[in-house]
Formats: sequence, C-alpha cells, structure tokens
Amino acid sequence: MDQLLLARWQFGITTVYHFLFVPLTLGLSILVAIMETIYVRTGNETYQKMAKFWGKLFLINFAMGVVTGIVQEFQFGMNWSGYSRFVGDIFGAPLAVEALAAFFIESTFIGLWIFGWDKLSKTVHAATIWLVAFATNLSAFWILVANSFMQAPVGYVLRNGRAEMTEFFALLSNRHVWYQFPHTVLSGFTTAAFFVMGISAYHLMRKNYSDFFRRSFRLGLIFGVASILLVSAVGHFQGQYLTQAQPMKMAAAEALWESADPAPLAVLAIIDEQNQTNSAEIQLPGLLSFLTYNKFSGEVKGIKEIQAEYETEYGPGNYIPPVVPVFWSFRIMVLAGVLMAILALYGLYLQQTGQLENKQGFLKAMLWAIPLPYIANTGGWLMAEIGRQPWIVQGLQRVEEAISPAVSTGAVLTSLLGFTLLYGVLAVADVYLLSKYAKQGPEEKILDDRVGTSKEVSLWT
Repeated sequence: MDQLLLARWQFGITTVYHFLFVPLTLGLSILVAIMETIYVRTGNETYQKMAKFWGKLFLINFAMGVVTGIVQEFQFGMNWSGYSRFVGDIFGAPLAVEALAAFFIESTFIGLWIFGWDKLSKTVHAATIWLVAFATNLSAFWILVANSFMQAPVGYVLRNGRAEMTEFFALLSNRHVWYQFPHTVLSGFTTAAFFVMGISAYHLMRKNYSDFFRRSFRLGLIFGVASILLVSAVGHFQGQYLTQAQPMKMAAAEALWESADPAPLAVLAIIDEQNQTNSAEIQLPGLLSFLTYNKFSGEVKGIKEIQAEYETEYGPGNYIPPVVPVFWSFRIMVLAGVLMAILALYGLYLQQTGQLENKQGFLKAMLWAIPLPYIANTGGWLMAEIGRQPWIVQGLQRVEEAISPAVSTGAVLTSLLGFTLLYGVLAVADVYLLSKYAKQGPEEKILDDRVGTSKEVSLWT
C-alpha cells in the first residue's frame, strides 16, 4: 500500500471512531439538561438522580470524544499538509472559533456542573448544563461549517495556488451547513434517545429502580420519536439539495449509471463498477424522481452524464467515487433509521396503552437497538465523505494533491498502527466504563421497590 492509501485509511479509522462519541454527546447533554430542569421546576428528586446518573455517562462519553478528537487536527498537519496549505486560510477560521468559543464554554461549565451541585443555586446549576449543551452543539456547528466548505466551497478566491477567504459570512450562510447541521444534531438526539431507552429497558426487564427507569424511558421515548421524525424529514430535504449541489454523490448513492426520467429508485443492486452497470437490481419505478422533485417525473442525471460534464469542466480524469460503498452505506443508514422509527412508534403505542413493561421482547429489542443509531451515523458519514471522492475539496483539490510529500510511507504506517492500537484500547475502556456505570444504576437506593435484587449479568443478556 502506498502513502496516500495508508493516510486515507488512517483518517477514515480515526474519524469513524471519533464520530462514535460525538452524536451521543450532542443528544445526551440536552437530555440531562431537560432532566435537571424538570427537577428545578417540580422539586421531584428522582429527576435530580436522573440528571446525575445520565450525566455521569455523558461525562465518560464526552471525555472519550475529546481524547479521540485531538488526533483529527493532528492529522491535518502530519498527513495532509497539501490540504492544509491549500485551505488553511479558510479551514482554520471555524476550527479556531470552535476551540476558543464553543469548547472553552463547554469545558468551563462542565467543571461548574460537576462541582457545583451543593454550591450553586438549583437554577444557576441547571443553567450550567444548558450552557454545556448549547456549547456542545455549537461546537458541532463550527466543525460542520469547516466540513461544508469541503463539500460546497463558498466565500473564497484562488490566489497563488491557495484558496483564500473573501467573506466569512459566506461560510456561515453556506446552504450545505443548514442541511448538514440539523441532520447531524438530530441524529445525535436520536442516538441519545436510544441510548437512554436501551439502558432503561435493561433495568425495566429486571425491575431495578422501576420508577427511575420508567421515567427515563418515557423521556427518551418522547425525545426519540420527535428526533427521528425530524431527522427523517431533514434528510429528505438534504437529499434534494445534494442532488443539485453534488449530483455525482447522489447518483452513486443510487447506482444510477444512466440519466432517467422518470428515475427509478434501486432498492437493491449488484453493481459492476468496471463495466459501469448493475448486473441485477430491484427497482421502484419513478420513486427517485418523486424523492427529488416531489412528483413522479423529472430527470435525475446518471453517473455517466455527470462524468462527461466534469471532464468538460475540470479536464480528463475519473470523477466517479467508489459506487459500491456509497450505495450500500446509504442503504444501511436508511434501513437503520426505518428500524428505529418502527421501534420508537411501537414503543409510543405501548407506552400510551400501559403495556410497555409487560413486553419483555420489546424491552430486549430496545436494549439491542442501542447500536442502531451508531450504525446509521457511520453509514451516513461514509456516504457523505466517500461520495465526495475524488475531491477532498469539491471541484478545487483532489485527494492525491492534499497528501504531505515529506512524510514517508513507513511513518504513515507506523502512526496508523499506533492509532488503531490505541483506539482499540480506548474502545475497550469506554465499553467497560459505560457498561459498569449503566448496570450500576443510580447510586442512592431511594427510588423503588426492588432495590438490591438485580442480578449481576452482562448488559447484553
């Protein structure tokens, strides 16, 4: 393997791993803030216990996210100096604001929240966790401002072989941000909702702290139903936008080789990338046109036509991303989302009819559903980033132009092995800590009827 391929593997591994922590941090911070707010408004101490219990899991996840996130910025300088030189003037600005404003607020008020339980008034203490939640989601906004420039460059001029910023506000008003940010944040809310429901289901099955986890499940369920419906709606509009802004990415996501009107939606396909065709597929006629234009007609450009247009615009070359991973990552994301929607809506029905705690099979399914949002998030990220290939900055810089020329293949391989090993150890530590404290339940046994009767079993049994 050459230096470029190793660098891409390293960035992919470390970024996917880091992105396992981000969505839960985004959503769980909001849920903990809601729990504490209910406590302040009602005086019900169960909600205070809930804020502390779920807050502890939030802190573990937050700490792991910070540790793994540091490596991302380190890689830009080490493996991708060509990229850093080309867009450093633009890419650095939102990252600097994220570090100086969002992360500073987040870190400061996390400290106040941890140590301020007995020192601040209830209202002020609740305000600290809301500021943490605000800053956490603000941090995501600035990261996505930077990423959106890679997907849809705006507010720049090319000068002396570099992209230089001409209008900072253009970065903020980039349409790509305003589709990607709500989709990402709502995905995080969904992740947190299924995390809370899954762990609550584990305890409800064993009738541990029943009132505590009954309230937690209900709150996660309401949060989850709202989030997954909203993220689905935003995802639909985002897809329509991407069909116009990044048509090659969406054509690859549908394995649509030839332009079509009306365009069918390929449910499944056996893709032959070498011969640029699908050797077998199951299609729904007109559905892709409907998803694109809200009507069952309208042309959707195919990969071959877009490739010809790009050759005219950018010169000879291959502008087709790897179609197989883009196609399947998109379907994995959608399938995981559909499963979550079914579970959440069925859970809402059981909750409304008072059958929830009698449905052991459903509670067990909710425990096993905890990975579903992680699968959806990873699938969505892979589709977004692989679908942009061969560009690292859409239409401006190709990936092979972004690599660091002075870093040897051996150095990249060494750091790749080192990071992969380190992240493996961190993954074991993270699962151990989250499982330990999730199984432990709230510390003070004031809450329910079966305290002390839980069995020492695996979280997954």
